[in-house]
Amino acid sequence: MKTFHIELPDLQIREALIDKINNLTKPKGSLGVLEELALQIGLIQQTLSPTLRHPHNILFAADHGIVEEGVSKSPKEITWQQLSNFLHGGAGVNFLCRQHGFKLVLVDAGVDYDLPYEKGIINCSVGRGTRSFLHAPAMSHEEMELCLERGAQMVDKAYADGCNVISFGEMGIGNTSPSSVWMHLFTGISLEQCVGAGSGLDSEGIRHKYNILKQAVDNYQGDGSARDKIAWFGGYEMVMAIGGMLRAAELKMLILVDGFIMTNCILAASRLHPEVLSYAIFGHQGDEAGHKLVLEALHARPLLNLGLRLGEGTGAVCAYPIIVSAVTMMNEMDNFAHAAITKYF
Repeated sequence: MKTFHIELPDLQIREALIDKINNLTKPKGSLGVLEELALQIGLIQQTLSPTLRHPHNILFAADHGIVEEGVSKSPKEITWQQLSNFLHGGAGVNFLCRQHGFKLVLVDAGVDYDLPYEKGIINCSVGRGTRSFLHAPAMSHEEMELCLERGAQMVDKAYADGCNVISFGEMGIGNTSPSSVWMHLFTGISLEQCVGAGSGLDSEGIRHKYNILKQAVDNYQGDGSARDKIAWFGGYEMVMAIGGMLRAAELKMLILVDGFIMTNCILAASRLHPEVLSYAIFGHQGDEAGHKLVLEALHARPLLNLGLRLGEGTGAVCAYPIIVSAVTMMNEMDNFAHAAITKYF
């Protein structure tokens, strides 16, 4: 079993951070969320002068057996086709990574296709897609452990590359279905409130999706543990993201959380190690039904609300300049004493 040892940030530096933030040349609290981010990042990095280095967006891709039950408007082959698009630089996440200086890492977690690994996709596959969880587990516990391990290994590589701020993206047709089930099981929010349109279902399609997921939850015969629920209903790319998030927290990296799927991944990760949330910055609130509710359940305040619902890590990467601003504030604003300005609050 893959184990992680995640520590909460040491709070001894907290008062010094607050003092520095409050003595910058501005009214107390006037930079709002930037001040909150600066405090969080300073606590994570245990410094009054935080830095951001070599941001990475690791995008895990996999197929889902639950698609066989008609829960997605998009056909299964979109998974590998979009992965090819990422490889050629033509997708939404590509232009955002280029714009904001992220290294995009493409990982096959379990796509049902013969992918061109020699062109830059990293082969971490544990199978050609999960099984349908309508009547049986999507993956075995052994496959889940492999996913956790391989997700952690990808973060180790980023860390070795000098990265200390990381986001995770996903590509997997049908993955709003396991996300909705995890949300329901890990928060207690009614399943109906957790199920949305995904890539474009109409009201009839959403009702069918809900009925399938309700039947799947009713058919669950596992031991009720968080690990078992993750394996029974999860996707390979989602569990690799969990492994990546937990390893990033273990390494005291900043974790930028993307949309509905990745929010439910860190929700699941927090049921294994609650400490992971101390390292998380939530990029945006998307349009998928349930995203607002799961963010509220996590007591998370997203930085953006732009109507995004693409996934891929786009919302997290899009929010990155705000994080840069918070760090730049700490390192470049003068203080009242040095600037010889009387405190005016």
